[in-house]
Amino acid sequence: MPVRKPQDSAGPYPRERRHRRFDLQFPVHVSFPSAGAFRELDAISRNVSIGGALLRANDSLPPDTQVSLSIEVKGPRLRHPVRLVGEGHVVRVERLEPDAGFAIAIECERPIAEIENHLPATG
Repeated sequence: MPVRKPQDSAGPYPRERRHRRFDLQFPVHVSFPSAGAFRELDAISRNVSIGGALLRANDSLPPDTQVSLSIEVKGPRLRHPVRLVGEGHVVRVERLEPDAGFAIAIECERPIAEIENHLPATG
């Protein structure tokens, strides 16, 4: 049985992690259906794996909300920004310290991928 590190536990129900997590703090754009329209929410990633992401946002989302997310990864070791995209649902929402917003955990149905993998090449 694998040893579980304390940071792998979230709340009273520790879960076995299926994917390696990366501590990445980048802007995340979240869109989701609400009352017959699509709404948008801007957040910051706290950690990301190919199977989901943990975000910090000023507003909350209801659990089980279907979402699309886009993460723009930039850094000195990258020649150009990389946009990661995913679709999934909200699995957990926790209020953070006062005036610190919410932690929103999203599980993706398919692995998070670069957007270039989903767009046709031009010229």
